[in-house]
Amino acid sequence: MTRALSGPSLVRCALTNRSRADMLHSCSPRSFVCFISTISSQLTYRQPPREEKGYGKDELDLKLVDLSKGENFSPTFLRINPKGTVPTLVVPLGNTLSSDMESRYKAITDTEALIAFLDKSRSVMSHTHTTSIAPAPALSPATVALSSTAKSIIALLHSSPASPEWLFDLNARDSFALKTAAPSVSAFLKGRKEALERYLAEDEVNQIQDTTENLLTTLDEADKGDADLSESGKKAREDYFKRTKAIWEVGLAQVLTKLSKEVVGPFALGEQISVVDMHLAAWLHELVILSGGNAQESGGVAIARLEGHVGGGFAFVKDAVSVPASTAMPRATNLEEIAPTPSTTGAKPKLAVVWDALAERPSWQKVFGVKKG
Repeated sequence: MTRALSGPSLVRCALTNRSRADMLHSCSPRSFVCFISTISSQLTYRQPPREEKGYGKDELDLKLVDLSKGENFSPTFLRINPKGTVPTLVVPLGNTLSSDMESRYKAITDTEALIAFLDKSRSVMSHTHTTSIAPAPALSPATVALSSTAKSIIALLHSSPASPEWLFDLNARDSFALKTAAPSVSAFLKGRKEALERYLAEDEVNQIQDTTENLLTTLDEADKGDADLSESGKKAREDYFKRTKAIWEVGLAQVLTKLSKEVVGPFALGEQISVVDMHLAAWLHELVILSGGNAQESGGVAIARLEGHVGGGFAFVKDAVSVPASTAMPRATNLEEIAPTPSTTGAKPKLAVVWDALAERPSWQKVFGVKKG
């Protein structure tokens, strides 16, 4: 998911074998180590699978990589994953699980492969020397048809127009929103820029320098009114708004329209939670956060908030029947501003139904700190 450089000098940044071993052996030699970023979508992509599959803390250890400090470009991390991307799951090879021999590892850097590995590695047929006694339900689709739908949805969620990282960088379409978003986005980009200049060769830094500089020019002048900008500043702001409108009102709108047609409800593939929901939960949560919402909101409120933030006249098709109020589980909220309560009867977007189904899961409540009232 995370954008990163690749190339010869990334490999030249590699640290010694001993340094990598020190990092990995800080955990149990039999555990998996998952490196995730401090961006919330990356943080939560890995936690629902851990909870749903019942991994113990000694079996799947999470290590944070601070992207705002460019830690994914550090020699230590690049020795594990030369592409510098997160998430990265590091697993011991099958014949080196014994604690009395030096372990060898492999890194899984593709998100889809990573979650599929976590699903398959803990089951009644597992050979990973699991120590947890929690249930390990299979999350993979049970039929060919559902497998095809799963692949389609997962590919959609990981497509470029759906990238939470791009949506984070480009999350303002007017001067007021730009002023609000600028401090956090600017600090993030400056931290990465400094790390790139510190860790990487000059030619590779220049590959992304123009994009970062253009964004920072706009963000650093967010407090200025249009009349106070230089001609180049005005053009940079206009270009920024064009990009943000395109990514939200066109690219993401198309993704959400396709996604709404693909999901079944109440979970992505129907009545049973699946591996698709492991991808969808984190992605949808991140979009609601970027839209000003949070995990404690009901599906109707959260998805309505997302719909309004996408803008450009976008609207979800309301083609799913909501759960009657008499059978719905209450959810605690501590919102400073109470959003309008949607009707609990009638039709609403399928993603609202999916959100509510996911929010009932203990994994959602544990990962996002939501307490049932």
